[in-house]
Amino acid sequence: MELFRQIGEVLGSMKALMILEDDVQINRSQCSLLFDMFNLAFETLSEEIKLNLRLEEKNTKWKALHQPLKELYRVFKEAESYVKQCMDCSKDWWVKALHFHNNRDAVEFHAHNLLCYFAIVVEAIETAGEISGLDLDEMKKKRIMLSNKYDMTWNDPKLFLWKYGKQYLISQDILHRMCNVWKEDQWLLLEMIKEKKVSPSFTMSKQDQRLSDLLMKKMNGEQSLFHSSILTGAKDYHVRRRICVGMQIKEIHWLGESFILRHFFGEPSKINSEISFLLSLSHPNVVQYLCGFHDEEKKEYFLVMEVMSKDLKSHIKEVSSSKRRMPFSFPAAVDIMLQIARGMEYLHSKKIYHGDLNPSNVVIKPRNSSSDGYFHAKISGVGLKDVKTVPARVPPPNQNEVFTFIWHAPEVLTEQERPGSSGKYKYSEKADVYSFGMLCFELLTGKVPFEDGHLQGDKMSRNIKAGERPLFPFALPKYLANLTRRCWQTDPNLRPGFLSICRILRYVKKLIVMNPHLAEPEIPSIVQVDFCDIEAGFMKKFPSEASAAVTPVSLIPFQLFSYRIAEKEKLNGISRDKSWDSHSEVVIGSPMDEIDNVLEDSLSPAHDTQSLCLEIPEKRLSVLRRVNGITTDDQFLKTHDKRSVSVETPDLKVSRLRKANSLAAGRSSLVAQHASETRPACTESSEKKVPDKKVPFLRKTSVRTTKDPGKAKGKVNVNGPSSLSSRGHNARISADKHYQSQPLPQKPNRSKHKQAGYSPGHSSF
Repeated sequence: MELFRQIGEVLGSMKALMILEDDVQINRSQCSLLFDMFNLAFETLSEEIKLNLRLEEKNTKWKALHQPLKELYRVFKEAESYVKQCMDCSKDWWVKALHFHNNRDAVEFHAHNLLCYFAIVVEAIETAGEISGLDLDEMKKKRIMLSNKYDMTWNDPKLFLWKYGKQYLISQDILHRMCNVWKEDQWLLLEMIKEKKVSPSFTMSKQDQRLSDLLMKKMNGEQSLFHSSILTGAKDYHVRRRICVGMQIKEIHWLGESFILRHFFGEPSKINSEISFLLSLSHPNVVQYLCGFHDEEKKEYFLVMEVMSKDLKSHIKEVSSSKRRMPFSFPAAVDIMLQIARGMEYLHSKKIYHGDLNPSNVVIKPRNSSSDGYFHAKISGVGLKDVKTVPARVPPPNQNEVFTFIWHAPEVLTEQERPGSSGKYKYSEKADVYSFGMLCFELLTGKVPFEDGHLQGDKMSRNIKAGERPLFPFALPKYLANLTRRCWQTDPNLRPGFLSICRILRYVKKLIVMNPHLAEPEIPSIVQVDFCDIEAGFMKKFPSEASAAVTPVSLIPFQLFSYRIAEKEKLNGISRDKSWDSHSEVVIGSPMDEIDNVLEDSLSPAHDTQSLCLEIPEKRLSVLRRVNGITTDDQFLKTHDKRSVSVETPDLKVSRLRKANSLAAGRSSLVAQHASETRPACTESSEKKVPDKKVPFLRKTSVRTTKDPGKAKGKVNVNGPSSLSSRGHNARISADKHYQSQPLPQKPNRSKHKQAGYSPGHSSF
């Protein structure tokens, strides 16, 4: 409850900021959308809590909400910080315009994170609501309602949107605004620049006039490269430090701010169009090129980028030690993996293949609200292959350095080492996926791939092409280790795409948030489902997803919902396989008119042809007779006949019944004669009538019974089986024709039986 109150405080701060919404000059529409979405999220959660939880249980049954609400609180704080940045008047207006003129973080980062974690919190509240309160009947109804929600009926994007769109913050109004807010802000910014240029009350310096022309031409698509004198001729321009000598990357001071500058030379005819394309890119997980300058005579280029703290390689090296196995906490590592995958998903949607994805080309900085080890990750080194140097095969001069080709896919190494090759390779999506797998290995373990190996240079390259991969130095959750191994498969066709990787990692994040104990490396994974298999089923059911360029943010709630249904179905399949030897939980029955079809589709022929009594061991059968008051096998056979007929089709019921009764009559006389010789004490009890009991309600292949054997619930369904939701053990239902093939197990030496009501099909063992 305390975390929910803190979330309310953050929302109150955002509300106070948005009172002056009309005065927001940068990204006004995006800030307004964020506030409305976060406000709706808080109101929706309030209603969910009122419906499902009780205040007096906050210290007991609310514990499952702690981690989901903690993550949601972090998302709220980050959105609040974004709104503050857009409204901050302390910075130069032109610097803010330069930073935010092509920024789409409101939807692609903040709304994305909100929709991910909000769906997790909703499910956590529903799960906690199942055990909330003391009314067992009410708890059962909640369970029924939740089971009906995660039903295959709603496993369709449009049906999900119609049914649950408002609950998951993706109403039609919000979807429409998501698609248009960035364009609205672009138009508003252009109008504001025009107004400042002609307004007599706004004095512009020569530098401001140059920047205004630069922004207007860039946003209108008229020009993307400007003369280098605008940058190098500025009074406050100077180089602070060199970051990468080979790539000519420097940190500069300009307009009172720090920027990263990429300085290189090239042929204008070859790279001008590519530079213009790179300047148009915008994604929260790709380093943003803010503006570009050139000198045509010197063939010199300057690309200005945003500043990040450090690259991933440097951070891992700094924090790694013998006492610290992982450079990041488990949730933070998965979060960075997802951010990198999202950045690559975006680049591939633009037909840009990186070709050199490794920790040196991923830059990070701490989150604004992050005291818990979370980072914002962005991919760098994108594009401009003609001005890059190809990784060499000679040993690096610094022995602490590593060969960069260890992150390259086997097919890339084969092409580069082919005789007559120039060392270049036409990179592909699946080659980047291989590099991503190697990067994940280092991110999760803190170890450089193959650093413990004894092979170097060409020998290492040969082994990589032969299928050698690094070994995990300690146990990792199976679902993450499997994903990493699939990414570095030798056959490119066996590697998943980044669309699939993003879906899997979002669900892994949900799993960790819902089950925080799984984030501890020392605790073995108990997850029984391989999420790569779920993804394969998802793509088979929704083939359009396989050909999609990028996943829209608005589809994230449905994808998490669909994964939840698939996980539930797979777990139910596992539980059915083991149900004979395990206690069953409350199972919600299908509608009456669907049960026959469900049984027909789901029952295995090998089990359907066996009788219930023939599957019960002799010892268990004796216990069954004693508890239910069965004194003769004749009575047991007759009562079982009633049960067996109920699962037959109407046309066969009468013939089956006659055959079974005639068989029972013949066998019961022999059994009764034998019983009279060995069990005289049962004669008196056998003369008493066994009260008729109702046939339990059936669900697929199992029978659900109550703990009290004399209180089976349900009604006899002449037309087909029903289902009973109660606790007990499972038993298979089958036809009677197997009575003729196997003898009836019996316990002849039982002298006394307690009289009790008989519940057909009930097993109490």
